[in-house]
Amino acid sequence: MADGYAGDVSPGDAWDWLEGDADTVLVDCRTAAEWNYVGLPDLTGLGKATVTVEWVDFPANERNPNFVDQVRAAGIGPDQRVLFLCRSGVRSIGAAKALTEAGYGRAYNVLEGFEGDKDDAGHRATVGGWKAAGLPWRQ
Repeated sequence: MADGYAGDVSPGDAWDWLEGDADTVLVDCRTAAEWNYVGLPDLTGLGKATVTVEWVDFPANERNPNFVDQVRAAGIGPDQRVLFLCRSGVRSIGAAKALTEAGYGRAYNVLEGFEGDKDDAGHRATVGGWKAAGLPWRQ
């Protein structure tokens, strides 16, 4: 167990959990701008959809005070395994901690996020993350 949430999982293991367990859900906690301009994980091949709930709202860049309520409103229950994904695996830790504090015992952070770390040229999506792992996504 990580500090304040269930733990961390690699993008590949997250995909395996989503594929192997009908109740496991992926919550992309980036901003609407990121979903629209950078893309989203595509779970349609698994018969699932990525749940989108902003951890920090755009453009104010302030923590979404309704985050937990919006996760609940998406139909995610406290007994489900919930995988949180952000750009690089930082905001998703805060999201996992918040859900854990709200009584969800299986809230995980997806390491490296959707785009991973910056490469030597300062670009994302080439070093680590969902996209660089070759997992399905759409823009």
